This record gives sequence, C-alpha cells and structure tokens, in this order.
Amino acid sequence: MDVSDLLAAHPVVDGHNDLLWEARERAGYDFDRLDVGAGGTPTHTDLPRLAEGGVGAQFWSVYVPSRLPGADAVTATLEQVDAGHRMVERYGDRLALATTADEIEAAWRSGRIASLLGAEGGHSIDSSMGALRALFDLGVRYLTLTHNDNTPWADSATDEPEVGGLSPFGIEVVREMNRLGMMVDLSHVAATTMRAALDATEAPVVFSHSSARAVTDHPRNVPDDVLGRLAGNGGLCMVTFVPSFVSSACAEWDLEFRRQCAERGLDHLDASEFGEEYKRTSPEPTATLDDVVAHVEHVREVAGIDHLGLGGDYDGTDRLPEGLEDVTGYPRLLSALADRGWSSDDLARLTCRNLLRVMRGVESAAADLRTRRTPSLARIGDLDR
Repeated sequence: MDVSDLLAAHPVVDGHNDLLWEARERAGYDFDRLDVGAGGTPTHTDLPRLAEGGVGAQFWSVYVPSRLPGADAVTATLEQVDAGHRMVERYGDRLALATTADEIEAAWRSGRIASLLGAEGGHSIDSSMGALRALFDLGVRYLTLTHNDNTPWADSATDEPEVGGLSPFGIEVVREMNRLGMMVDLSHVAATTMRAALDATEAPVVFSHSSARAVTDHPRNVPDDVLGRLAGNGGLCMVTFVPSFVSSACAEWDLEFRRQCAERGLDHLDASEFGEEYKRTSPEPTATLDDVVAHVEHVREVAGIDHLGLGGDYDGTDRLPEGLEDVTGYPRLLSALADRGWSSDDLARLTCRNLLRVMRGVESAAADLRTRRTPSLARIGDLDR
C-alpha cells in the first residue's frame, strides 16, 4: 500500500495540537520570532512538517492552565483564540479557518490545511453560558469539559471527585453545546463524567486526545465500558501519543515521579529542578510507535473501526514515542497498521472519514435542536445548590 497516495486522498484530521500555547510561551504569539511557515522550528509542529506528515486538518487547542482564576482563564482563552485567527490569516496561502465538515473539505480543494479551534477545559467559560456561546461564535468547535482540575460542574480524571461526574449545571452545559453544534470533548474528564455526559448528550461525543485504559492503566485513558458505548452514540476516540498514556512503563515512571514530588511538598508541574535530578537518577523509559499501534488496535476492537481517530497532542508534551517525534510521524503509523493488515478503507476512516462523519452528526443534531430549544439562560447558582 502506498501510504502517501492514501494521505493525499484522505488526509489526517488530528484532534489536538498545542502549538498556540507554545507560541505564547516562546514568542508572545509573535510569528516573526516563531515562524511556523518557514520550518525548522524548535516545536513539534510547523507548516512544512504538517504537509510532510499528511495532515490536512488540525484542531488547534486554545488551552490555558486550569489553575488560572475564572475571569483570567476566559481572557487568556480569548487571547489564544485571537492567536489562532492571526496565525491562519498570516499563513493564509497554506491554512484556512474551518468550522464545519464542509469547510474542511473546501480547504482541501483549495490546497490548504483546515484549521479548527478546540477549547481545552471548561474553566475557559467560567461557568457562563454566554461565554460558551461567545467561544462558539469565535469559531471554537469543541470544549473539553475539564482539564487537569475539576470545574465547579464536572470532575476531572486527575483531581479528587467533587460532583460525581456532572452536576445539573454540567448537564445543561452539554445540552447547550449540543444545541450550538459544539462537540463535547471527554478527554481529561473522570470516567464518571464520561458516563454522565454520554447519558446527557443528544449528539456524538469525541475524545480529542485519549488512549485505552485497558492497555495502559492511566486515568487519562478511556475505560472499555465507555469505548463500548461509542457505537451507540456515534462518537469517536482519537488516540493520543503521550508516552505516559500509551506505555505502562512510562506511566509507572510518571506516577513515581509525582509521588516523590508530593512527598517533598512540590507540585509536579512546577518541580523542574527536582525533575532534572530525578531524571538523572531514574531515566525515563521510552515509548514506541508499537505502543501507539496497540492502543489504536484496542480501540478498534472495542469501539469499532467507525469510532476511531488520531489526536497526537503534539507540542502538549515534552517527549513523544520513537517514530512519532513530530508531526511527520503519521505516515509511519499508517504504514505500521497497513503491515498489520489494515485496508485502505480502514485507514481512511482512521485519518479523516470518521471525524468528518462525527462533525456532520453534531451539526445535524444542532440544526434540529435549534428548532426546538432557545439558548440556555441557566446559571450555575440556580441549578447547583
């Protein structure tokens, strides 16, 4: 099988990339200083390498840290959204803003990479339906219900449970996202939140960058019972490449590092000095492309070939598996799957056809719901007492 021909016809639609946060941290969003159009950047992602990797559409994360206070998180998210729009405008010969499945395909016909926006964490709306709608109006097409910390209305996979999944206001957030046509992203949320969202949603859901918990026992991954529900929902698990999510050895190393940080009263996210010392005495294991293949094949087995995608999380993690070190790695992953007997049709579903179907399902559900429901005026203080 010629993977390059397959990617020319069915480019990768990747669910999650943190280049915009890297642009903020490295260059204050100055694309003269971080010229992602020229190539050779210190990031995992630039436009020449996206093209080399067969990426035809990218969800750019408008992530901001979940530890930011509410109003500050909203402001920082707006700055991220603005940076995404300005990046697309600056490189308009190679990027095109897309908010629908049809617009993704229109970008391909014009020879450009479709650029979509996804907000990584419900803290970005500060428990406000108006803020949610404003992000949608600015082009944001998914909201991850939590990041690493709980929101007041949803439990995170990596925080202590508080509301048992989704609060009544959290359920209303899901319902309003359905009405808008914004995809409900269940990466980062607790398993209880996944199940509550699947109970509440009237449209397909996505996991923008998660892998299989049965293969690597990490709270960021998706349990089999939830994967098994994706067929009935029509949703999608976009397998990620983060080493501690795809390799048990990396997951155990990361867990021990966090334990030792906690013993020293350190936040593992800020413990850079101790982290360097720990890595010298306990070298971090290396994940491989084969580890990712194992997750892709498990999700296919449990959820089905129609409920599988890719969400690499490039520029959102320090290390990546061997063979997938930057965004040029997708052809190597597809070749490995082809060697294991995956057909061209299987691979086309993985790269883009499944995601396009999910987006159209979300868009169709919204068109119907808008004929029956007006914008939600719910306030968290009224529903969560």
